[in-house]
Amino acid sequence: MTTPPPAVSGVAVPPGGPIRVAVVGLGWAGREIWLPRLAAHPAFEVTALVDPQPAVREAARDTHAVPFAYADVDDLPAGAADLVVVAVPNHLHAAVAARLLRRGVPVFLEKPVCLSSAEAALLADAERAGGAVLLAGSAARWRADVRALADAAAGLGPIRHVDVAWVRARGVPDAGGWFTRRDLSGGGALVDLGWHLLDTVLPLLGPATRITHAVGSVSADFVNDTAAHAVWRDPAGSAAAAGAPRGDGSAGGARGDGSVGGSRGDVEDTARGFLLTADGASVAVHACWASHEALDRTTITVQGAAGTATLRCTFGFSPNREPTPVLTRTRDGETVALPLPAEAIGAEYDRQLDALPGLLADPASRGAAVAEAHRTIDIIERIYRTARPTEPEREHALAGQRDR
Repeated sequence: MTTPPPAVSGVAVPPGGPIRVAVVGLGWAGREIWLPRLAAHPAFEVTALVDPQPAVREAARDTHAVPFAYADVDDLPAGAADLVVVAVPNHLHAAVAARLLRRGVPVFLEKPVCLSSAEAALLADAERAGGAVLLAGSAARWRADVRALADAAAGLGPIRHVDVAWVRARGVPDAGGWFTRRDLSGGGALVDLGWHLLDTVLPLLGPATRITHAVGSVSADFVNDTAAHAVWRDPAGSAAAAGAPRGDGSAGGARGDGSVGGSRGDVEDTARGFLLTADGASVAVHACWASHEALDRTTITVQGAAGTATLRCTFGFSPNREPTPVLTRTRDGETVALPLPAEAIGAEYDRQLDALPGLLADPASRGAAVAEAHRTIDIIERIYRTARPTEPEREHALAGQRDR
C-alpha cells in the first residue's frame, strides 16, 4: 500500500539550500515510507538511490526523477549526498551504516538500528572514527497522540508502571521472506514492533533510568499461517490469504503446512516482556504480529502515584485500525477524555523529517542515537535470552562443564 505523504507546510529550507539525500535500500520502508516523503519535502533533495535490483532502482528513479542510481553503497561517489537514509534489510543495517559513517557520511538509519550490543558498539566506533553523525528512525515518539500522553503522564507524579502493547489482528510482514528469518531479521515481533514500543516507553521513564531486570516469553502460532499475513504490505501477493480462516494453509499458494514459497519463518509472532527499573517502576511489553483480535490496536497505559493515563490508537499504516485515537486520564475514580489533535496516518514520519535538518546540525546529536539504540537492544537481547529455549548443543556443553 502506497501512502502519499501529506502536504508539508511552514518548513524552512536550510540556509545552504536543500539537504542532498541518498536513499539506500528500496524495500517496503525505503520505497513506500521514506522516498516519497523525502521527494516531496522542501528541506531535502533526493540525489541518488542505491539498491542491488536494477528494475527496482530504475523504477524508483523514474518515478521520483532522481538523477543517479547505484547497485552498491560503495558505488556512491564521495560528496554525492549530505545525508544517507539507510533502509536495507535488518541484518545489513549496522554494516551498511558503519561503512558510510567511516567515510564521514552522516546516516539516518531505519529501526532496528542494530540487532545486537556488538553491532551497537560497531556503530559507535564508526561514528567516532568518521566524525559523522548517526541519526535513528524513531517514528512513534513523533506522533501527536504519544506526545500528548507524555504531557499527561508528567502530571501523574512518580511513574509506578507502564503497560504498552501493539497487537495486530493480521500483520505478519513479508511472510516467507527475510522478515520472518531470524538470521536476516534478528527476531520477529519483538524486534519489529517491540522496538517502537520501547522507543515510546523509555523516554517516559527518563533517559537515566536503568533497567535492572528483563524477562519475557515468545510464541509463533501465526507466523507461518497465510491468513495472518499483512495483506496491506503486499496486496497483490497476499490477497487470497485475507479471506482464509485462521490455521488454513490452503490459501495464498501456501504448502499444506502453512508456509509460503517453501520457506518457513523461524521467528516469533508474539512477544511479552516484563521490565523492572532501578527505582522500582515496572513495564509490561506486548508485541504481536497476529492475534484473534478484530482490529490492530496500540495501547499505552501509564500508572503514576497521582493517577493513570491511557492512549488507545493504532501505530503504523495498517488500514485495519482503531478509528480515532483516544486519550483518557483517571484520578480518584473519575475518567476524563483529553483533547487530541487530528493528524493523518503517517504524519509522524513527516514530522521526523521536519526535525532532521536541526538534528543533523546539532553537535549534541552525535552519539545520542547509538546510546539509545544500545539501551533498547540490550533490553531486547535480555528478553530473548529468557524467552528462547537453550539450544541442545549449548545445553549439553554446559552440562559437561558442570560434571567436571
